[in-house]
Amino acid sequence: MAGMWMFFLALAVVYLLPGPDMILLLQTGARQGRGAALATAVGLAIARGCHVALAALGLAALFKAAPWTFDVVRLAGAAYLLWIGIQCLRSTLLPDLNAAGVADVHGQWREAIRRGLLTNLLNPKALLFCSVLLPQFIVADGAPVLTQFAILGMLLVAAGLLFDSTYALIGAALGRWLQRSPSAQRLQQWLFGSLLIGFALRLTFVQQA
Repeated sequence: MAGMWMFFLALAVVYLLPGPDMILLLQTGARQGRGAALATAVGLAIARGCHVALAALGLAALFKAAPWTFDVVRLAGAAYLLWIGIQCLRSTLLPDLNAAGVADVHGQWREAIRRGLLTNLLNPKALLFCSVLLPQFIVADGAPVLTQFAILGMLLVAAGLLFDSTYALIGAALGRWLQRSPSAQRLQQWLFGSLLIGFALRLTFVQQA
């Protein structure tokens, strides 16, 4: 039981640290509203599930054996974050969130899921995090290793979805407040866009431990 509490504490620390996932959720919530932001959270959850599965399959070992594979994923992720940041800087002021039709809303949600999925899936640090964290909480004389890995992975994804949904709702509330002030909207766009570009540049220089 103590080990499980330590597991949740480790997850909370990671999910509370500002990163591209958090900024993307806040920006999407402010820009496109609650539905799109929650759809982004779903995309992030799917990506984390993929990272858990890839960690179980030993993809982190492939990164070690063939460092160029790590560099390919790292640079692709940095390029994608850079593109999102530039799009944020170039976007116009906030649209009327109540004006979009049903088809437009569903299209926004699909794009938001894809954006969340790619943002996390193309971040090799997320895969390495799963590969390092989860084995530390495997009990040698407990259930089969794969079963424990799967349970811990599901808890990791569920905890991430809880935190991400909270950030999505905060972003949506921020967007409603920003509707009143064009100057505040512009400041938000530049702040979030610059942060995403900064995360992209930082990812460019990340090296394997």
